[in-house]
Amino acid sequence: MEAAQKTDAPLLKTALWPVHTSMGGKMVPFAGYDMPVQYDGMGVLKEHVHTRTEAGLFDVSHMGQAILTGNDADPAIALETIVPGDIVGLEPGKMRYTVLLNDDGGIIDDLMVTRWDARTLLVVVNAACKEKDFAFIQSKIGSRTKLQYLGDRALLALQGPKAEQVASIFFPDVLKMKFMESVKTSYKGHEIFLSRSGYTGEDGFEISVPGAFAVEFTKELLQEPEVKLIGLGARDSLRLEAGLCLYGHDIDDHSTPIDANLKWVIPKRRREQGGFPGYDKIKKQLDGSTFILRVGIKPEGRAPIREKTELFIGDKKVGVITSGGFGPTVDGPVAMGYVNADVAKTGTKLNAMLRGVARPCEIVALPFVKTNYKKD
Repeated sequence: MEAAQKTDAPLLKTALWPVHTSMGGKMVPFAGYDMPVQYDGMGVLKEHVHTRTEAGLFDVSHMGQAILTGNDADPAIALETIVPGDIVGLEPGKMRYTVLLNDDGGIIDDLMVTRWDARTLLVVVNAACKEKDFAFIQSKIGSRTKLQYLGDRALLALQGPKAEQVASIFFPDVLKMKFMESVKTSYKGHEIFLSRSGYTGEDGFEISVPGAFAVEFTKELLQEPEVKLIGLGARDSLRLEAGLCLYGHDIDDHSTPIDANLKWVIPKRRREQGGFPGYDKIKKQLDGSTFILRVGIKPEGRAPIREKTELFIGDKKVGVITSGGFGPTVDGPVAMGYVNADVAKTGTKLNAMLRGVARPCEIVALPFVKTNYKKD
């Protein structure tokens, strides 16, 4: 969901920083935090494969968690004035992916919204954007809602085909949960926010726990033989294979949801009624006036093609790579980028110009790997 940001400010530490350093985490600056990119004895490739086959545990405590309540009405009514999703229609215990929009329909950030009850929503935004996002929400709907930042909570992501098996040891009710469902529960007297969601394409859970309990709980999870800590490197390759956007790369405040091939975040009611920023522009794009589209790109050969590499058909520049790397599951390079809408058809051949050398590529359908969300 998010990109790293360079800063001269002192790096922040999540509640799990002592665990990362004691477990051999290679720490790097990320979104203002000191975060593990990989761990000794594993490395990005092994961590990626472990998540696809067992259960990977990610520290995503740098994300911004907040409760949004309505002053005298459902806060979803107010939130729908700045996002294009159906938030009013969310049932308790359900969650939805959506985007904050600027006046031109550009994406300020992507976020997850969970309905707790008729007057309460939980929102989770990207770490690098959380100050900007919360200030934006306050400026736009602060007179109608109250935003409470949950800075004292940690957030863990348990992902992979054995995530349910592990999570059910601690929370038996997860066996009944489906993708994009959420519950409030407790463990050892601590309030837990548990959702069946994630950023890898695998089945899994995001688990919000009090920061003071995070280290103890993480160590308990790591006692299970299926669970290993996974760093930012594998998190990126996993989400890329799953065709998921990285904010600041694949989406930003210049790209609309239609440009980004995310028109599914705008349901029929919102398309017809509008009432969100940039509606006139987005409506025209929905009616067929889109000029660029985010697509999947499969380079030939073995070498990855990275961000900012330009794409050509013949002598004409038709696009640019926004995310690229090696996909361990597909055993080859994978990428995403924006191309002119008139050449965005699956199967289109093009060239990536890498240091003056043309690398053949093909536009392919996303995702690169089958997603394994539990929907039934």
